[in-house]
Amino acid sequence: MRVNGALLNTAAAALLILIFVVFCNLGQAVIEPVVLGFFLIEVTWPLYRFLKRRIAKWVATVVTISLTIVSVLALFSVIAWGGSQVAAWLRDNFDRIQITLVNSTAWLEEHDIFILAMITDHVNAASLIAFFRTVALRVNTMAAFAALVFLYVVMGLAETEAVQENIARLKDQNLARQLLAAGRGIGEKFRSYLFVRTIASIATGLAIWAFVAYMRLDLAGAWGVLAFALNFLPYIGSVLVTILLPLFALVQADTPATAVYVLLGVSLIQFVIGSYLEPIFSGSALSISPTVVIFSVVLWTFLWGALGAFLGVPVTIAMLTLLEQFPSAQWLSDLLSGAPGLKKHAANRQLAG
Repeated sequence: MRVNGALLNTAAAALLILIFVVFCNLGQAVIEPVVLGFFLIEVTWPLYRFLKRRIAKWVATVVTISLTIVSVLALFSVIAWGGSQVAAWLRDNFDRIQITLVNSTAWLEEHDIFILAMITDHVNAASLIAFFRTVALRVNTMAAFAALVFLYVVMGLAETEAVQENIARLKDQNLARQLLAAGRGIGEKFRSYLFVRTIASIATGLAIWAFVAYMRLDLAGAWGVLAFALNFLPYIGSVLVTILLPLFALVQADTPATAVYVLLGVSLIQFVIGSYLEPIFSGSALSISPTVVIFSVVLWTFLWGALGAFLGVPVTIAMLTLLEQFPSAQWLSDLLSGAPGLKKHAANRQLAG
C-alpha cells in the first residue's frame, strides 16, 4: 500500500513539534533563554540593521542592547512600584482584611461553602516555606538567566546576516527560499504581536485606572500599572486582575455590591479590549485562532511558568509561520490560523510587501 508523501511529511512535522515540546520541558534551563533571546533578536533586528548602516557595528550593538535592557527594566520597575503600593496598603489595612475574611467566611459557611477549610487543607507552613524557597531560588537565578539571554542576543545580532547568507547558499534553493521567507515572516509577526500587546496593555491600564478612580477606590494608579504589566501575559494576566481587584474592593468598601460592580466593570473592560479592540489592532498580522492562543498560553505556562505565558504565543506563531512555507504541512497551518478571510488578507499583504 502506497502512503501519500504529503501525509508522511505532515506526520513528520507533527512528530518534530511533539519532540520539540518534550525537549523544551526536559531542557527548560537550556532552551528557555535561547527562545527568549531569539524573540528579542527578531524584535530588535530592524533597529540594529538601521543603526548598523549609519554607525559602527559594535556601537549599533551596544545601543540596541542598551535600549532593550532599559525597556525591560522599565517594565519590571513599574511592576515593582505597583506591587509595593498594593503590599503597603495591605499591610496598613491588615485589621480590615481580617474582618472582611471573617465576615465572608461566615456568610459562605451559612450557604455550606467551606472555602476556608479548603484553603487550610492545601496551605500550611510547609507549603508556604516551599513556595518562598522556590521564589528565592528563582530570584537568585534571574541575574544569570538575564546575562545568558543578552549574551545570546549580542551573538545573534552579530551572526544573523552570516546565517542568512549560509541559508541562501544551500544547494536546495527552494528550501533556502522557504527558510528565509519563514524567518522574515516570523520577525514581522513577532513585532506585530509585541506592538498589539503593548497597545492593548496601555489601553487596559488606562481603562482600569479610570474605572478604579471612578469607583473611588484607593491605589487607582497602582492598579492601572499592574493591569498594564499583567496584560503582557495573555488571558492569565486578565484573569488575575479580574479576580484581585474585586477582592480589593470588597476589603476597602466592605460591601458585596461594590465588589460585584467592580467585577462587572473590570470584566467589561477586559472583554471590550480583548475581544474587540485588540483584534482591530492586530488585524490579520498574526492570523492565529483564539482557541490556539488559549491552548498555547496554557501549555507553555505549564511547561515554563510565567515566562511561558508570555512566550507561548510567539512560539506558536513561529511554528505556524514555518509550516506555512511547506505545502505538505500548510493545511495544518491553515487549520490552526484565524478566519479564512483574515488569512487570505495576510497572504495578500505579504505578497504586496
